[in-house]
Amino acid sequence: MTLKHLSIINFKNLAQVELELSPKINCFVGNNGMGKTNLLDAVYYLSFCRSYTNPVDSQIIKHDADVCMLQGRYELEGQEGEEEIYCGLRRRQKKQFKRNKKEYEKLSDHIGFIPLVMISPADIEIIQGGSEERRKFMDMAISQFDKAYMHALIRYNNALQQRNATLKMDDNEIDFTLLELWEDQMAGEGELIFEKRQAFVKEFIPVFDEFYKRISLSNEKATFDYVSQLRENNFREALRQTRRRDIAVGHTTTGIHRDELEMLLDGFPIKKVGSQGQNKTYFVSMKLAQFHYLLKTGKRTPILLLDDIFDRLDAYRVEEIVKLVSSNEFGQIFISDTNRGSFDKILERINNSHHIYSVKDGEITVYA
Repeated sequence: MTLKHLSIINFKNLAQVELELSPKINCFVGNNGMGKTNLLDAVYYLSFCRSYTNPVDSQIIKHDADVCMLQGRYELEGQEGEEEIYCGLRRRQKKQFKRNKKEYEKLSDHIGFIPLVMISPADIEIIQGGSEERRKFMDMAISQFDKAYMHALIRYNNALQQRNATLKMDDNEIDFTLLELWEDQMAGEGELIFEKRQAFVKEFIPVFDEFYKRISLSNEKATFDYVSQLRENNFREALRQTRRRDIAVGHTTTGIHRDELEMLLDGFPIKKVGSQGQNKTYFVSMKLAQFHYLLKTGKRTPILLLDDIFDRLDAYRVEEIVKLVSSNEFGQIFISDTNRGSFDKILERINNSHHIYSVKDGEITVYA
């Protein structure tokens, strides 16, 4: 999968951008706050129909504009011609997302069409944030190649919202027949989600551990422990048994929406024992393992976005990351950094096509 041409109008601080892109390495260099991350976020948006950094669509439109537009022309392996993806946003209106000028009925139909992995300093939240961040990581990794999982997740979350709304009613207003209906749907979808998450983690761990060892140049054991209430309980029965407690607290206390992915380094929670370098190595390894997993399970080579990830890593870890992304396993890569030297190290190892751009105050030009 290759993004050949990117057009941007009024996306964050990027007023107007037109780029012909390299099929291999695209480097964006500039000081912080100039728009490098926004450029990578625009590429991410065309894959996932949302921003990596801001969930509120109205806030990605340039502050003095009413309309935002993104358009990408892609080349797919083994397919003649190009695919055009278009996104248009207007304040206080529903966004449009089109493939080859035909609008999607549901945005979820687009997810997975352009496989992509982004690595960013914000990924530290996977480790330091709440359990919802780790569930989100699993969900995004699996949904890109498994439509059944994504649709089950959508239906589960809808049933969960409906059950929670029912639980908040006064006791004499609760329709227990309707409550049971939502519980049955949660149980059916939740069991499928649990099974697929469990299978994913089992297959993911050895790949992740190998990446961690290669980048860290150590024998530290990096692994996960997938914790779920469904491991020990019949979900449908557990929902029945916790009804009274859930009515008292006003929300559902049992289910896959409470799953946890415990992150361990040599048997201890990395959240508590990891240094800055170990933490960064951990989440970078997770994302590279996700790339490998998508490459293995999907039909297309994912696009890889590396946003300012070399900061606060020692020279040895940077060197190992450079070796990894320089391999033939990786396809098109977008990299941002404040230091041109980081790019030069990568480009020394790669004889393929590359473009280097300067980013300053939202303007992007070919690096002189």
